[in-house]
Amino acid sequence: MAVTEEMKTNLMRTAYNMIIYEALDFTVGLFTKDGDTVSIGLGLPMFIRGMSETVKAKIKHFGIDGFSPGDILLTNDAYTTGSHLNHLTFTVPVFHEDRLVGFSCCMAHWPDVGGTLGGVTTDIFSEGLQIPIVKYARAGVVNQEIHEIIRMNVRLPERAMGDLRAQITAIMTGERRFVDLLNRYGQRQVLDCIDVLMDHSEAAARERTRSIPDGVYEAESFMDDDAVDVAKRIPIRVKVIVSGDEMTVDLTDVAKQVRGFYNSGPTTGIACAQVAFKCVTSPTDYPVNDGSFRNLKVVLPPGSIVSAVRPAPMRWWMTFPMTVVDTIFKALSQAVPEQVIAGHHADLCVALVDGFYPDSGKLFITGLGPLGGGWGAKRGEDGVSATVCINDGDTHNSPNEQFEAKYPVMVESLSLITDSGGPGLNRGGLGVETVVQALSDFNVNTSIERAVCLPWGLEGGLEGTGNEMLMRRDGKIQNDVQNAKVFRAGIKAGDAFVMRSGGGGGFGSPLERSAEKVQHDVRQGYVSVMAARDYYGVVIDPDDFSVDEAATRKQREQLVEVHRQRVLDQAEAPRRIEQKQLDTMPPGHLAVRCLLPSCCGRWHVPRGFEATEVSP
Repeated sequence: MAVTEEMKTNLMRTAYNMIIYEALDFTVGLFTKDGDTVSIGLGLPMFIRGMSETVKAKIKHFGIDGFSPGDILLTNDAYTTGSHLNHLTFTVPVFHEDRLVGFSCCMAHWPDVGGTLGGVTTDIFSEGLQIPIVKYARAGVVNQEIHEIIRMNVRLPERAMGDLRAQITAIMTGERRFVDLLNRYGQRQVLDCIDVLMDHSEAAARERTRSIPDGVYEAESFMDDDAVDVAKRIPIRVKVIVSGDEMTVDLTDVAKQVRGFYNSGPTTGIACAQVAFKCVTSPTDYPVNDGSFRNLKVVLPPGSIVSAVRPAPMRWWMTFPMTVVDTIFKALSQAVPEQVIAGHHADLCVALVDGFYPDSGKLFITGLGPLGGGWGAKRGEDGVSATVCINDGDTHNSPNEQFEAKYPVMVESLSLITDSGGPGLNRGGLGVETVVQALSDFNVNTSIERAVCLPWGLEGGLEGTGNEMLMRRDGKIQNDVQNAKVFRAGIKAGDAFVMRSGGGGGFGSPLERSAEKVQHDVRQGYVSVMAARDYYGVVIDPDDFSVDEAATRKQREQLVEVHRQRVLDQAEAPRRIEQKQLDTMPPGHLAVRCLLPSCCGRWHVPRGFEATEVSP
């Protein structure tokens, strides 16, 4: 762990782009000579499988005897890494006493690898430079032809090649420190200890798996669309089978790969199962190694959104897998409800911006985010707010001060969103809103999901709000949008974009949340007075925030039947109220159905989401 932490530190200190040194969109790791994970410095949890499989692919490509000291291996093949072409993966073989003993590896995000800047890509060829498995260096000598091919295919070569050098610094750090370890303690002793660590991780995972009741658990959820067939939702169906000390995650019925760029490769499909499995069985056990997953099997036929085959587009690979993980939690809520969360906002909520500096005329390419949002509540506590989605784990957002200093933007506001957390006995975490004003003309792209298909609640908890992306032009916010996807929208100086992340789903009935907790939430601005009444049944004076106990008892009695119907509806995927319907509701009504019999209680939402009014 100390070695991988030092690899992380050196990468961050030497990288050129904020997405690496501030957002931490990378992962470093040490691997055995067979490619099994020894320890990874977590950045993106989804790399938990992609890194190992990429190392194994390089071993298969060159053969176990095909490496020499000083070799540097490179690829960004999306179908090997499981992600997109922006992830360049550098690997160095580690030798000790003339014997191959392992590999040091770094996968990091480059903001630009060529390809189109905006719009929806529909095949891998339009997404940028593809680098097969190659030796960037042989026996310490860099292949200049490969170096120049990379340099010629990026728009900002000085930054890209700076990140390339930083990644090489990281893997060389891993190689050097691993060799130091072997020299200090002895090769056999260190390698034997690695085996023991993996066996220990396996034993712990098996013991905790045995605590999950045997059974077959299934769940279903939906994504908004693939950005090509707009409003055509994408189904995600999972099956989890627990038998003794083994678990199988069957992703056979996850949607087939789509035309839009939301596909990911099979290593990401396996990672979805591994991330969910580790969260349930051994969330705080470190280091993360392959022993933790020996009792996990994954069924993943090729050709799905998380096992896509060439030439499926992969540019926005990270979004759908988050909901796959959420859906595995949803399935396991039938077995171990105390160990899972309700649905979370499940998106990076990133805006990609490109334009030209007004003073120099030079091109700039950057991104704002990840914004962070609401996570689902648990059986025992409220969900966390303003937290990066599960795919990105340890990544950070880019500081507003850096963003404003380096690019022609002004961040007008950054705040929690009142009423965004799903109501429940335990409330979902709150989402975040940011308003970014353009100081010169530029283009903005977002590929944000879960705007329409909302983060669900569990055991009677209600859904959280969805993600949003809106434009403010001439001082007016345009809210007549179908989803949160915006492709290469031009923004004039003085205009702004408004990005909002969703809240997490609630856990347990909101009518059972204590009036004191609701009162506290209202005082803090987490819940409005109106939402306290219409979703929690707690009547609060808007002036002094006192609770009217008699009115609260009466209000809660009136909401019981509507809540009961909502619980029955939770077998379906909760959906955002359409704008045309919101326009007919009281001012300030959320895009989430309330519990008032005279309002949303009039509506029944059968499968397919076509709301129909219930006859009196």
